[in-house]
This record gives sequence, structure tokens and C-alpha cells, in this order.
Amino acid sequence: MPYTMSRRHLLRAGLALGASAMAPGARACEFFAANLRVTHPWTRVTPADAPFAVVCMKIDQVTASDRLIGVETPVATGAQIGGISTPPGLNLLIERGQDFTLNEEGLHLRLLGLTQPLLLGRSYPMRLVFEKSGVLHVELNVDYEAQG
Repeated sequence: MPYTMSRRHLLRAGLALGASAMAPGARACEFFAANLRVTHPWTRVTPADAPFAVVCMKIDQVTASDRLIGVETPVATGAQIGGISTPPGLNLLIERGQDFTLNEEGLHLRLLGLTQPLLLGRSYPMRLVFEKSGVLHVELNVDYEAQG
């Protein structure tokens, strides 16, 4: 009897291991700079003629004040901060101890001059340039269909 039970446990463990190996891997969604963490940069699917894409992400674990001063990606020619009473351009102050979320309803990052449609399920390289922390390489995930 004990031999049969241990065989069952081994079989179940083997099946679980095999199933987990076949499942797609989770995408890395945390990116660490010297003074902060960026979590899950994402955008929605865009049509071919979209003038811009809104990028959402969380910035937290800020240990020293910094500024987001640049964004580079092969899918856009430029970027700016958009949202509630923001001046044009890209100069986002990130104060020590501050946690905030860039989202569609408020403060957000807007990619301008899209060079291609952004497709569901794809990831695109993006570099966030910080005044003090330097360049942070992140992956921009296209997670949701456009609303409409």
C-alpha cells in the first residue's frame, strides 16, 4: 500500500511539473533603477493611424528625488507627459518617498509619432532616461484592446 501511494504522489508531481513547463512564462514587469522601481509599463492596442499611445506604469520605492527626462523606443519618435495641468514636454519630477501611477485618467506618458501599430500581446523595448539614475531599459507590454 505505501508503494502505491508514493507512486501516485510522484505521478501527480510529475504531471504538475510537466504542465508548468508547458505554460507560457510570466513576463518580467519590475524594472529597477538606482533610486526607484518601475512596475508594469503597458499600453493598449493602437490602430495603424493612431497619433499617439498612452503608456501607464507605477513608479515607487523612490529613495532619492529624480526626474524622468527622456523616453526612447523604436515604436515612437517622441514622448511627453500628459494629463492634468501638465506643461508640454518631458520633465517629470519624482520626489523621494513618492509613489504614483501613470494612468489613462490622470498623469500619463504619451508616445508620439508612432512608427507602427502596437499589437496585442507584443512587447516593445523602451528606455526611460532619468536625470540621476541614468537609463532604465524596460519592456512596454501591449495588454488590452482599445476601448470603443
